[in-house]
Amino acid sequence: MRCVIARFPFDLTKSGVLESMKGIKPEQVIGESVIIGRRTYPVKQVGQVITRQDRRDFSAGEVLRAMTQLGFTCRGLPQAAAPKSVLSPFQQASVMLGVPAAA
Repeated sequence: MRCVIARFPFDLTKSGVLESMKGIKPEQVIGESVIIGRRTYPVKQVGQVITRQDRRDFSAGEVLRAMTQLGFTCRGLPQAAAPKSVLSPFQQASVMLGVPAAA
């Protein structure tokens, strides 16, 4: 499959990506990731290995798009949990006494 990453055309195949990533130890995943084989890799690491370019030269979206088209499972940014409302000491005491706390 022909795709453009960082303004350069690449002919990528699923087997070619599998071969390129063979023996590469996955870095810690913080953001978007790609599952290749049984390992989960950060998108930027995969992009660097398959394009041989610096990670600053391409976006994670470009690599995600290419990996999705090749049939790899991709995961986006983890969803942030909704922030818990913090009760003031007065509200906490009200809750403990059984009186509904004022919001």
